[in-house]
Formats: sequence, C-alpha cells, structure tokens
Amino acid sequence: MYFFLFNLAHLDLGTISTIVPKSMANSLWNTRAISYSGCAAQVFLFVFLLGGEYCLLTVMACDRYVAICKPLHYSTLMDSRACVKMAAAAWASGFLNAALHTANTFSISLCQGNTVDQFFCEIPQILKLSCSHSYLREAGLLVVSLCLVFGCFVFTVESYVQIFTAVFRIPSEQGQHEAFSMCLPHLAVVSLFVSTGFFAYLKPPSFSSPALDMVVAVLYSLVPPAVNPLIYSMRNKELKDALRKLVQRILGQQQ
Repeated sequence: MYFFLFNLAHLDLGTISTIVPKSMANSLWNTRAISYSGCAAQVFLFVFLLGGEYCLLTVMACDRYVAICKPLHYSTLMDSRACVKMAAAAWASGFLNAALHTANTFSISLCQGNTVDQFFCEIPQILKLSCSHSYLREAGLLVVSLCLVFGCFVFTVESYVQIFTAVFRIPSEQGQHEAFSMCLPHLAVVSLFVSTGFFAYLKPPSFSSPALDMVVAVLYSLVPPAVNPLIYSMRNKELKDALRKLVQRILGQQQ
C-alpha cells in the first residue's frame, strides 16, 4: 500500500507543479502569455500525470481487493515484482495516452486565434480554436480514452462490490473496522477524482461558461491532488490525535 501511495504522491506533486507555478507567475506579472512549446509541454505533462494517477487508483483498487478478499494469497499475488510491474504499467499508460493526445492536438490547424480561455493549456479549450474539420481525429481519441476511463471505473466499482460483500461477512466488528479503514481513504480519493473529472468533461454544453469552466478546471485539476495527502494521512493515529487537540484548543479559546 505504501509503495502505491509513494507513486500517487509523486503524481499529485507533478500535477500541481505542472499548472500552479506558471499560473502564479502569470498572475504576478499580470499576463496570460505562454509559449507554444510551453503549452505543448503543459498539455503533455498534465494528461500524462492525470492519466497515470487514474490508472494507479485502479491498480490500488485491485490491491485492496486482493488484501481483503484473498488475504492468504496476498503475499504471493502482490509481491514486490508484481507491484512494480503494476505501477510501471500505470505510468506507461499515462505516458502513451499523453503522447497520442499531445501529438494529435498540436498537429491541428488553429483558425480562431491563439487565446485559450483557461488558466492553463487544456485540450478542450485548444480544440475550440481549431478549424471545424480538423478536430475529428482528436475527438475520436477522446472517445477511445473515455471508453478506457469507463472500463477502469467499472473495474473499480466491481472490486468494491466484492470488497464490501467480503467485509460484511467478517464476524468481528473490529475486523470490519480495520477493513473499512483500509478501503475508505482510497474510495474517497477515487470518488473525488472521478466526480470532478466527469463533471468537467461530461457536463451539458448548456452549463458551459468561461467562469464555470474555470471553477470546474480548478476542481478537477488542483483539488484532488491537494486533498489526497490529507485523506490518506487521516489513517495516521498521531496526526489524528494532533488534529483533535488543535480543534479542542481552538474551541476552548472561543469559549
């Protein structure tokens, strides 16, 4: 579990580092400029890291499934070699997906200027600037990606159906609590990641506006990577005790 969390932390850190520094610099200098190569690099890294994170969360669902539903076989099925291969597959999937989308997006002719109506380079916003006949290939790639995303989502849901079925069969209440404490942080991270991403890309066109697109982009690109460490750290007993003391101290001062 900690090996996968190590990879997840690097993906989260990379996602924020891809977007936030350039946005902060533009805000400080009161500009919205970004070079063509910088925009391409930002698109590639953003798609690469988000795609890798989604694949890694799917792998972590498999890890939770084996740990709870097949505990006696866990050390055999999820040995160090298998974990490395699964993590490498997640990173490689994100890299391949990003390479295809970036190469295809930046081969499209732009007929409507070069102003991206977003605080970072985002593929849907770039497609809005393309010629009407030249974005069909990228639209096809997006459909394929959505199918893969939906497949991973179905796999994760099926894994948790099996997990909760097994947990409710555990006779002891302590055993159920330990199983839930293992799964709920991951389930919360997946729910936050999927819900914000689905709303960003599958919301009805009638709901689209520059301000709303900006808020949704912040929700799916910055909130999950920033909140993930907090969600997983809540399993740490020392951190929970420190947080509880801090809340009690604040409440005591207010009284």
